[in-house]
Amino acid sequence: MNPPKFTTLGCRLNAYETEAMKELSQQAGLTDAVVVNTCAVTAEAVRKARQEIRKLRRENPNARLIVTGCAAQTEPQTFSQMEEVDAVIGNTEKMRPETWKGMAADFIGETEAVQVDDIMSVTETAGHLIDGFGTRSRAYVQVQNGCDHRCTFCIIPYGRGNSRSVPAGVVVDQIKRLVDKGYNEVVLTGVDLTSWGADLPAQPKLGDLVMRILKLVPDLPRLRISSIDSIEVDENLMQAIATEPRLMPHLHLSLQHGDDLILKRMKRRHLRDDAIRFTQEARKLRPEMTFGADIIAGFPTETEAHFENSLRLVADCDLTWLHVFPYSKREGTPAARIPQQVNGNVIKTRAARLRAAGEVQIGKHLTAQVGKVHHILMENPHMGRTAQFTEVTFQTPQSEGQIVTATITGCSDTQLSA
Repeated sequence: MNPPKFTTLGCRLNAYETEAMKELSQQAGLTDAVVVNTCAVTAEAVRKARQEIRKLRRENPNARLIVTGCAAQTEPQTFSQMEEVDAVIGNTEKMRPETWKGMAADFIGETEAVQVDDIMSVTETAGHLIDGFGTRSRAYVQVQNGCDHRCTFCIIPYGRGNSRSVPAGVVVDQIKRLVDKGYNEVVLTGVDLTSWGADLPAQPKLGDLVMRILKLVPDLPRLRISSIDSIEVDENLMQAIATEPRLMPHLHLSLQHGDDLILKRMKRRHLRDDAIRFTQEARKLRPEMTFGADIIAGFPTETEAHFENSLRLVADCDLTWLHVFPYSKREGTPAARIPQQVNGNVIKTRAARLRAAGEVQIGKHLTAQVGKVHHILMENPHMGRTAQFTEVTFQTPQSEGQIVTATITGCSDTQLSA
């Protein structure tokens, strides 16, 4: 009887939920199983999930293979029809103890092979109490799930449902517990983080949650925010950026493009100037602020002129960390039905140009840090990250999970050294 094996594909939220599933499956007594937590963000992600399932079946011929996650939610039949798969469970079902109790019943008539309900009917998100994962230095807390927006390229709302928030009191209690266990940094995570609170009484904003955490958990050294939509940033969050040194000066922005017409066709809610204005205002409040961003290359109808606006946005917003996505036609989305799809080779070339621009920005940032003193959270004895999430390497071993103060002595193409 072997404990179940878990494979996570896709985002950090998936990784967080995998940890919750590990606990739920352990409590249920599930054994001799392989669980694949899939991603649906692109058609390529679904293809990779199918490849991974086939590989895992070859490696584990006698285990029960369970598929869950966003791809399982949006395309249950795709996976239930695979001969390698024993069960498919949706994103809501995977977080329920009774689902795993059924899986542990050995599939003897007590468990349906496909358990995927209507994700749009879900109105609450539980605060899954995970005591951190992946490293002893940093813990992730899911405060929100789902998305109310319908960007034309995105399938995720159909995998995650509408936006639901974890109440602030639950979040604060969990962070207190993590700090008591020795974590020096907590990251707030969600699908559409800046929509947090819209479904709660009094409709608080993300900035309210941040200020409340920092006030009620005074022993938390570092609070970090994952990806946000800059057009939804509220006054309290800007106030926190300006006045709270424990809020880390690094934000990852969901920008997606730098041309107003393409942004409109994407059904985004911001314009190019909005993104530039936000980064400038945030830097005025916190000069050391760094930004990452998601940018899509080759969205349908994108001309060279449209693309050049995205390319210029990298410098105009002084972005440091780019996540570049070559556009991938995703069936079930409005963008997939647009007739003027961009040639695949053109998309690859444009994505490469964006990545090259990103490398230039990283080089500028790294060079500017040499000689500066940073407070570095150690992820392992020889590598940690600054407040701006920049990797720093050490020749002399440091204590994992601790925040050390060091002067930056040099840099490579991707890392600082101290």
